[in-house]
Amino acid sequence: MGSLNFYERFSRTFRENPSLSRFLVVFAVSGGGLVAYSEANIQTSPKIDELPEPGNDKKKVVVLGTGWAGTSFLKNLKNPSYDVQVISPRNYFAFTPLLPSVTVGTVEARSVVEPIRNIVKKKNVNVNYWEAECYRIDAKSKKIYCRSSQDDKEEFVVDYDYLVVAMGARVNTFNTPGVEENCHYLKEVEDAQKIRRKVIDCFEKASLPNLSDDEKRRVLQFVVVGGGPTGVEFAAELHDFVSEDLVKLYPSVKDLVKITLLEATDHILNMFDKRITTFAEEKFHRDGIDLKTGEMVTKVSEKEISTKVIKTGEVSTIPYGMAVWSTGIATRPVIMDFMKQIGQANRRVLATDEWLRVEGTNSIYALGDCATINQRKVMEDISAIFEKADKDKSGTLTVKEFQEALDDICDRYPQVQIYLKNKHMSNLVDLLQESKGDVSKESIELNVEQFKSALSQVDSQMKNLPATAQVAAQQGSYLADCFNRMEDCTKSPEGPLRFRESGRHRFRPFRYKHLGQFAPLGGEQTAAQLPGDWVSIGHSSQWLWYSVYASKQVSWRTRSLVVSDWMRRFIFGRDSSQI
Repeated sequence: MGSLNFYERFSRTFRENPSLSRFLVVFAVSGGGLVAYSEANIQTSPKIDELPEPGNDKKKVVVLGTGWAGTSFLKNLKNPSYDVQVISPRNYFAFTPLLPSVTVGTVEARSVVEPIRNIVKKKNVNVNYWEAECYRIDAKSKKIYCRSSQDDKEEFVVDYDYLVVAMGARVNTFNTPGVEENCHYLKEVEDAQKIRRKVIDCFEKASLPNLSDDEKRRVLQFVVVGGGPTGVEFAAELHDFVSEDLVKLYPSVKDLVKITLLEATDHILNMFDKRITTFAEEKFHRDGIDLKTGEMVTKVSEKEISTKVIKTGEVSTIPYGMAVWSTGIATRPVIMDFMKQIGQANRRVLATDEWLRVEGTNSIYALGDCATINQRKVMEDISAIFEKADKDKSGTLTVKEFQEALDDICDRYPQVQIYLKNKHMSNLVDLLQESKGDVSKESIELNVEQFKSALSQVDSQMKNLPATAQVAAQQGSYLADCFNRMEDCTKSPEGPLRFRESGRHRFRPFRYKHLGQFAPLGGEQTAAQLPGDWVSIGHSSQWLWYSVYASKQVSWRTRSLVVSDWMRRFIFGRDSSQI
């Protein structure tokens, strides 16, 4: 009885003081030789809607989505002057980078999810959650139309003052016949659970006595379509699961298993450094993973995948027992309908300005995978920039005048800094000097045409941000900070100059800071590409991966569960139960 009371007191203490659990997590991870202690953070056109009227009433902010962008916004929103309504068919946040681990039981599904109500319950901001799906956005009347996720599918309408669209994206099938009917995706927790059950199904089916060897080989042929980080990591996790656990449980079929990875381009992991790409391809060949690059899928039937070699046009078929489709993302239908309303029907993805506000609207923001920043080009504003910088209206620009506007130019147009870095120049004055030839900096004077010529190549450095969790999380944090300081920055703007108008922008534009990326390759080896062109591949990078992914969990509860799952796997192996 005394031990039971002790357990109850111990359990209640940790529930009431979640921060205490960090000591357990630090102790557990340090047992592996590495301690991870970190908090989980991380031309003017008419608008279709109006900004909310200023006043003392609380503004209603509706957030659509509980993914990386939406959750990051909610975690960092601290201003109590808002009433926040969260609407999503998923009542939890999922740590999606660990989904490949969930597919094979390295990590359990519940270890990577945190109920959204847990995340917002202790905030001083009034936040409510409804489990529903938004199927229509009416920007003109500032309403959204929703459908309950419950069995009754009840519909309702919600008004808003500000709308934050963070709905993510859907899987891109490229209209390939048979994909939706026959392939598994790996985008949600439910997808990972289905894949896990299917893998075990395949092994159990292949163990039956009435199947021929050819049929067994087909059932144990696992095909992964897509050589990006998700596809590569899943193929590596599956190989480890088979070679470390399943071959011991299914010895009669261990020699019949085959894993094939299909990629339409010439190499896998194209967004990584070439050293990582080369190492990954060589490791997969050593591990016996059949890597087919330069092949595109043309059709998926119930038992075969048809492919075509892009360079030669050669057509072939691959029999399979399970296929996982991981080839990129596409815009959701509700977003496509919204884009038609606001004049973006000709775009493939929802466009925002540099402050994450949807172009063509005043009070709607979009972030994460459902949107992209439409960075304004320098050459579109070049005359206005020249006019602002030319304070004495002389028709020429001196170095002094230019330097006074330099910070605002670099703030407003990030491609300028990228261009200078690639040209190995310290600042824009060096660029102006290059355009004038052998002239001292102090004597440089440029007219508007010379100024245009000097900056004519700057916009060539513009790139869209990748659709990653890291980008979405930073966007959510940035937008929350803007909402926290909305009133102060309206009175005292802190952003760059408005080159085409008077005054300044309220906020500094969003700037993405790349913190590095990982590619787990199986066999306790990971490739890491970190800022400063630093590349690390091997077992040490695997421990860095463990440390970072543990520290980036959204709560100490999930952090504890993930670390304990890793420890359980090291000791007992992965579970192969058909649950």
